[in-house]
Amino acid sequence: MQESQIQVAREQLEATKNTIQTFIVGQKDALNQILWSMAAGGHALLEGLPGVGKTMMIRTISEAMELTFSRVQFTPDLMPSDITGTMMIEPNEMGKQQFIFHKGPVFTNIVLADEINRATPKTQSALLEAMGEKTVTVFGETKELPAPFFVLATQNPIDLEGTYPLPEAQMDRFICKINITYPTKEELKTIVERTVTDNQQEISPVITGVEVLEIQKAAANILVAEDILDIAVTFIMATHPDHELAPESIKNYVRFGAGPRGLQSLVKIAKVRAFMEGRFHVSIGDLKQAALPVLRHRIFLNFEGEATGITTDTLILDVIESVTNAIQRT
Repeated sequence: MQESQIQVAREQLEATKNTIQTFIVGQKDALNQILWSMAAGGHALLEGLPGVGKTMMIRTISEAMELTFSRVQFTPDLMPSDITGTMMIEPNEMGKQQFIFHKGPVFTNIVLADEINRATPKTQSALLEAMGEKTVTVFGETKELPAPFFVLATQNPIDLEGTYPLPEAQMDRFICKINITYPTKEELKTIVERTVTDNQQEISPVITGVEVLEIQKAAANILVAEDILDIAVTFIMATHPDHELAPESIKNYVRFGAGPRGLQSLVKIAKVRAFMEGRFHVSIGDLKQAALPVLRHRIFLNFEGEATGITTDTLILDVIESVTNAIQRT
């Protein structure tokens, strides 16, 4: 892909971001990270308190990108077929009975899996194939999902009653875990001014699904130098308690660190960040900025870590500091 094409794709994504920000108040970091995830062709898990705009942000993104959108409210009684679809017996034109496949809400561009941790593990796993392979298998028949395809899931970090924590395998499918923060005083005032009125602002589409795919190709063409890739590998290795560069906090509080998919995700998101900044190569700064959303759900605490209440964000910052100091010494 030529540099001019990459520049056009970057301008399209920047225009999309600006359009979304005319409707969504604040949450700039969260919006950036969602766009990083989508431009990298991945899925994102949004965590935040109720009412902070997670659902509205995702719906606004779908409108700005002219993508089809469906929302699935996850509940304990939700079944896998409620997501993927099912076969039903219906008469054909000749009056003969036949199986007809009725598509579920997963057959869309953006699936909002609202409160994903409220469904049972069996239902949560119905999304695994869709997220990994972009296909759904029903009654032995594999069906392609539309492109582009994204799962943007939400969960509430404080309400644990009646929830089923996502298994590690599914957490690893999300390229980023994004924390949605509480708005400031000024942002709260602006939210009320924009929403509790008769003049509801509408979002006009800025790009199409085809252009989203072109943006993904452009971001994938950003270069990663050999030494930068080595640093990315070191970041991942330093999350393992038995590695020489692992800080004391990792050695004391971590059971398992990030794996190969974490490295792939770190490089992909770093590429997108460089792309959005208008650069054609990845820097160490891109890796550092990508580390928190990419790794915070890929580090698993041991008993001591759970008991002390240390956050994975704190551990990742310790890793960044340890690796940075090691680079400066060499």
